[in-house]
This record gives sequence, C-alpha cells and structure tokens, in this order.
Amino acid sequence: MGETPYGAIGGIVAAGSGIAAAELLAAATRPGSGPLVAVGGAVIDATPTAVKEFAVRELGTTDKPVLLAVIGVVLAALAAVTGIAATRWPPAIVAGTGLLGAAGAAAVLSRPAATVVDVVPAMLGAVVAALALWWLRRERRGVAVAVPETGVDRRLVLRLALLAVGAGAAEAAALTVSGQRESAAGKSREAVRLPAAADPAPPLPAGVAADFTTPNGRFYRVDTALTVPRVDPATWRLRIHGMVDREIELSLADLLRRPLIARDITLNCVSNEVGGPYIGTARWLGVHLAALLREAGVHRGADQIVARSVDGMTIGTPVGTALDGRDTMLAVGMNGAPLPLEHGFPVRMLTPGLYGYAGACKWVTELELTTFDQFDAYWVKRGWDRQGTVRTASRIDQPKPFARLAAGRVTVAGVAWAQRRGIETVEVSVDGGPWRPAELLPTASADTWTQWRFDWPATSGSHALAVRATDRSGAVQPGTRATPFPAGATGWHTVRVTVD
Repeated sequence: MGETPYGAIGGIVAAGSGIAAAELLAAATRPGSGPLVAVGGAVIDATPTAVKEFAVRELGTTDKPVLLAVIGVVLAALAAVTGIAATRWPPAIVAGTGLLGAAGAAAVLSRPAATVVDVVPAMLGAVVAALALWWLRRERRGVAVAVPETGVDRRLVLRLALLAVGAGAAEAAALTVSGQRESAAGKSREAVRLPAAADPAPPLPAGVAADFTTPNGRFYRVDTALTVPRVDPATWRLRIHGMVDREIELSLADLLRRPLIARDITLNCVSNEVGGPYIGTARWLGVHLAALLREAGVHRGADQIVARSVDGMTIGTPVGTALDGRDTMLAVGMNGAPLPLEHGFPVRMLTPGLYGYAGACKWVTELELTTFDQFDAYWVKRGWDRQGTVRTASRIDQPKPFARLAAGRVTVAGVAWAQRRGIETVEVSVDGGPWRPAELLPTASADTWTQWRFDWPATSGSHALAVRATDRSGAVQPGTRATPFPAGATGWHTVRVTVD
C-alpha cells in the first residue's frame, strides 16, 4: 500500500481519536461543550434562512442527525487531507490538527452560553489527534515490517487498529456518560409531582373528535438544539430582571407553589408550510406570566420580554401579549404530565396567538424586560417578523393527497386555526368551483384549532379539493401563496385525489 492511502487512513483515525477524547471529556465535565455539537450549532446559526426552511420542510425531525452526518463527512475529508500532507511535510500535523482544533474552539465560544473553559475539550482533541498522527507517521518512517506479497505494513496496521479501538472505546464511554445523564434527567422528570390546577381548563365540549388533543409523543418539535438540554429541576432557577422595579428569582418548587392554570392551547411553528404538520394542541399547565410580571413591576416603556434558554437561545415576545388577558404562561405540564425533555422540561414559556419562535421559549431560565429597539432576539436578527402573530389558516387531513376513493359520499375533514381570534367559517372548493360551507365541530376556545368536516358527493375522475377559513374578525384566509419567511406561510391547502 502506498503513502497516500496510509496517510488518508491515518489522518481519519487520528482525527477520530481526537474527537472521541474531546467528546468524552465534554460528556464527563460540561455536556454541550463537545466540538461536534458546537460546530453543528455554529453551522445552524450561519445557515441562510432559505436553506434552514428547506431542511425543516424536507427533513423534518431528521434534520439534526443529517447535519451531524454531513459534518462528520467533511471532518473525515479534512482529516484525510491532513494525513496525506503529513506523509510528505511533517509540519502539516501541527497545521492541520491545530486548524481543526481552533475551528472547534471557535465554534464552542460562538455558543451563547459558552465560557472560556468550554474550549478545553476541543483543544484536548486537537492535541490527541496531533500525537496520534505523529505516532503513525513515525512508525511509517521507521523500520517497517512488510509482507512482500501484499506490501502491508503490519506494525502500522496494528497501530491504526489500536487507535481505532481506543477511539471507539472513548466514544462508547462518552455515549455511556451521556446515556447516564439522560437517564438521570428522565428520572428527575418522573420525580416531579405537579399540583392540581387552581384554575382548571373547562372540559372539552361534547362532539369534539378523538384526535383533538395531540399526544406528547406525536407533538411536533422544531428548534435549533442538536442535543436536548438535560436540566436538573432541583437546581433550575428562573430570573426575571431588566426594566422592572424588583428582580425575582424562582426555583421550580417556588413556581409549583403558585396558583396554576390549565388551558387547551394550539401551538404552531412559523416554519409550517401550507398544510404542514408543525402544529398541535395540548392541555398545558403553568403559572400565569402576567401575575409574575405585575409582581416584578414592569417599567413604562418596556415592550419586549427576552426569554433565554439554558443553551442561550433568545426568544423575543411583545410585553403586551403577557398583559392583555390571554393565558400566556410558564408551562410546567403537558397533557397531564411534566413537560417532556424535548419540549422544554422543566419549564417553557407559552404565548397563545404567537408562533413558537416569538413566544414559546423552551428550557427557559431567564426573562429580561427590555425594548425591541435595544435588543433583537435570535430569529429577529435573521430577518423574521418581530411580532410573530399567527396567521389564519386551515388544512385538509382527510383524504390524504393522491388518495384513490370510491364514488359516492366522501367525508373531507381537517383543522383550521386563528388563535386569539377563533374560526368563524370554513369553506371547501372542488375543482375551483364555488366555496361551500363545511360543518364546524365544537372546539375548546379561540386559542385552539377548530375541527371541520364536509360531505362531498364524489364523482369519478381526478379532483382538486381546496380549503379556506375565515376568522371571527372577518379576515378571510388569503389564497396567495407565500413561504413561511418572514411572518408565516399563506395560501389555500389543496389536495388532489382520484375517484374511481
């Protein structure tokens, strides 16, 4: 085997050893400071909005594993180039591994909640990779013991194998530590006992369909966290500060001792395309945010609440949406259980009528009262609308696109939503014909979606079914198609079917 293949393989194995060592140290000391996740987060931050929207639309919840896989391929290619260069020019060892280590450290420091100490795993990884590559090159340049028939350098192969095994063991240890933390987080969540709501949600009205509420396991998840934060509820604290008369700091126990409200609320993501899946309804349990803000004493002129997550994410919410009578809350429960880890355990913010990016910070740990002029939150910096008001929209859930149906009576059904305003009517059009009213099923409140159904006398042929909604303010859902950026998608959801 020639120098180039050995160099490429050696570079990849050495880099793998360094990354494994870095991830193990990060998992054991400060989860979230590993270079791979940090690089992934930096890539997400730097990715143009159009590309992000494409990833959410086409990949859904697999976008994060795909991103990490792509990063792994790129790192492997860079490591291979470094290994090949090192066979001819020894300083390439320091230059290549140093560059990768510096990139990892820079990515770590770019994370909002990072400290200088967090770069230690990335730097350790660079040192381990450099030593491993130097060791392999020294062996290759030394007295090699080769089998003439194959040209295989057995001692070098042995060293490659030892490094690979060591890297695998380190990565396995890192995964074990992470798994233990995840298990501990799950157990701490299970140990949380939620009090009954002092102000319970009204029972769902008779006639509501069985799928009105979205189970926790099927509730959509869209966020930038490559790894789900594991927050210890015993040490969690919420700080309310900024333009207030008095700062407030609360533990989870403090929060649970306050009067809790329970409400059925529909939450949806601004990235949802017309007819998309990123919407769900749950029964949320939490503390009314207005009471906390009044206790803190909001200064005149404060018009923005900046919610900060434990991982540094910032969500900007208009102050008025917490004080205008709606049930904006710090949620601790979802569908009768503590919040799932991926949905913000132990506490998340929730604002009816706003898209998640503007009012639903997960893993929240800080609320700062400020102004929109003084601070732009994460998504606003990237061009998204500051207000984040949910648009009036509707969706056809039945029949599915391209379904084959039998002629005769067909039930067309779906949901419509206009949180805070409520739905007045839903209409269905067949093949561009007149709009005909659908039947609205009972709903919980103006803060939830409304289920609807339409009896269609289907005839043979190919047909296009379209739906539109009108909210209680009289606004009709616009038919003009617009992408989610910067203020939510518009357009009528249309489904094509074939009737035999």
